[in-house]
Amino acid sequence: MKPAPFDYAAPESLDEVMSLLEQYGDAAKVLAGGQSLGPLLNMRMASPELLIDINRVNELAYVRQANDHLEIGATARQRAVERSLVVSQRWPLLAEAVPYIGHVTIRNRGTICGSIAHADPASELTAVATALDAELIIAGPEGERSVNPEEFFFTYLTTSLLAEELLTEVRFPPLRPRTGQAWLEFARRHGDYALVGVATVLTLGEKDECTSTRLVYSGIDSVPFNAQEASDLLVGVQPTEELFASVAEGAAAESSPGSDVHASSEYRRHLIRVLTQRALRQALDRAGSADNGT
Repeated sequence: MKPAPFDYAAPESLDEVMSLLEQYGDAAKVLAGGQSLGPLLNMRMASPELLIDINRVNELAYVRQANDHLEIGATARQRAVERSLVVSQRWPLLAEAVPYIGHVTIRNRGTICGSIAHADPASELTAVATALDAELIIAGPEGERSVNPEEFFFTYLTTSLLAEELLTEVRFPPLRPRTGQAWLEFARRHGDYALVGVATVLTLGEKDECTSTRLVYSGIDSVPFNAQEASDLLVGVQPTEELFASVAEGAAAESSPGSDVHASSEYRRHLIRVLTQRALRQALDRAGSADNGT
């Protein structure tokens, strides 16, 4: 199929973008990388009156470290993040997850903010943003606001972003000392959406006890699934293989994955058990030797 007819605008400043969004509201769609929007247009699941191409808004094309935070603008490509030395050194979970997104040709065009705003719960980036407690910066008619991922993701392909608003930046906080991270996923073919993915963040205290742990999964719920009850089992104690197995079992029990043509719910729970234990081992090894660039 081909898209329904639409008007096209290519503003060169954020102010112009916001003016168009305020004027058209729900009748407009924003184009950045187009890797999510393009298929929706072709299948006529989206039929905007106006397509707002923001690729000429150079002020949003950045990947930068500022005040120990990582800031990624709305037109920054996934490939730029993948190839960033600063990201690989100081935000390893993000660096580890991005290469799993589609193929290189997808990442050359796709944007970090665009993927997060699309809010596909099978996406690597929605889970990573949740696990790292990213700050999502949103511009609107009343000015700028920021939300955390739990406030942003409502359900499948649905967020708290209003029609006249734009996600302009995702901001990742610095890692704490002795923090290890890991991303693991299982897909039938490289480049496919994973049946299950897990983002793991584990921090050790002075006595090698876990002071905090996060386990966030893609592919098993309508939003990134944060297995908080299971991960809390690690807090305050020194991790062991037996404890990792209990946490993995708890995460599987806490989850409610659906069945589809790709996998049954029980198979997805099996993947949760296996991937959780592997990811926790990796995160623990990395926490023990991490200086996190400090």
